Amino acid sequence: MLRKHVYLSGRVQGVYFREHTRQAAQKLNLTGWVRNLRDGRVEAVFEGSGPAVTEMLRWCAKGPPSARVEKIEETSETYRGDFLDFRILPTK
Repeated sequence: MLRKHVYLSGRVQGVYFREHTRQAAQKLNLTGWVRNLRDGRVEAVFEGSGPAVTEMLRWCAKGPPSARVEKIEETSETYRGDFLDFRILPTK
């Protein structure tokens, strides 16, 4: 099991990025969260099987059709099993 914490930059707000991320994570049976940041980035935490997290990171590199991901900052963290589902959190 893996946990990844990511920050995505580019055209990632105002394009339903969070909702598309939630849908993609649910299809992959991942738990965690996604939220907009006031500086224009999107932040997310993904927990689940290694192959599913890897696939989610590949998806994040492209994002939904109307997005343009320019940069991904990715950090591996210790898997904790903190989440029951995948949620959209309020902007921080």
